[in-house]
Amino acid sequence: MIVDVHTHTPTHQAAVPEDERRVYEGWRTDRPVVTTNSWADYDKATEAADLSIVFNIAVDKPEEATGLPYRAEDTNTATAAFVTADPDRRMGFMSVNPIAPDVFDEADRCRELGLVGVKLGPNYQNFDPLSQPALDFYRYCERHGLPILFHQGASPIRQAPLRYTYPLVTDEVALQFPELRIVMAHMGHPWGRETVVTIRKHPHVYADVSSIYLRPWVCYESLLAAQEWGVPHKLLLGSDFPIATTAEAIAGIRRVNDIVEGTALPKISPELIEGIIHANAVAALGLQKGIR
Repeated sequence: MIVDVHTHTPTHQAAVPEDERRVYEGWRTDRPVVTTNSWADYDKATEAADLSIVFNIAVDKPEEATGLPYRAEDTNTATAAFVTADPDRRMGFMSVNPIAPDVFDEADRCRELGLVGVKLGPNYQNFDPLSQPALDFYRYCERHGLPILFHQGASPIRQAPLRYTYPLVTDEVALQFPELRIVMAHMGHPWGRETVVTIRKHPHVYADVSSIYLRPWVCYESLLAAQEWGVPHKLLLGSDFPIATTAEAIAGIRRVNDIVEGTALPKISPELIEGIIHANAVAALGLQKGIR
């Protein structure tokens, strides 16, 4: 089974009206990204996956903070409605801000809606990932079996603090919560080596490869580190829709060796690449297929 663990909830259920169409130019160097998408657009973009994990990020002003123009008040309800419409092919993660006064009430509500994990972007949400409120929320997630997918590494959003997404921060979290399932998004790009040494030492910490295939050297360097440190089994497929499609993600990592063709540099093994594409992400994250 192919699982795309990193996609963002489409902004519109029906076709996007032309006057509501938005694009963002800061994510890719080859083309702008259309950030307004319908449910049908999402299905087409993820048709190469058997199952996808989908989420928003809980911020007050989504387009300003994340580049994605969804309604803040619908952050989790939109995800839940989208997943409920096709639970065989979608799993939904909630997003909350650990420093919000109603964080546990909202998390309980989202669990009742059937959302089975959490997406956090401390840089976008402007909270210290090692602060006491954040630690209290991780404890809640560990107790309730909610995996957390953290944004990790770079972002083009100027106001998003990089120090909140440095991969070694996740090491500190995992040390305190050893049973918490964690996904480090984007292999912490450009800090792939730091991500690799973190997932190597923690049994329940993984990384996804979303967006790294858009930068060939970062992709090669990150996967080579995973190969040399013996952790390719800790890597999960992710597209980062709408930035890319699942098929683009698969094709991108299959091209990882193109950049070193004709050189004496080591190659990434085909087995490693196919292992990422077919990784059993559902089992790794302690989840069950479908909404619960």
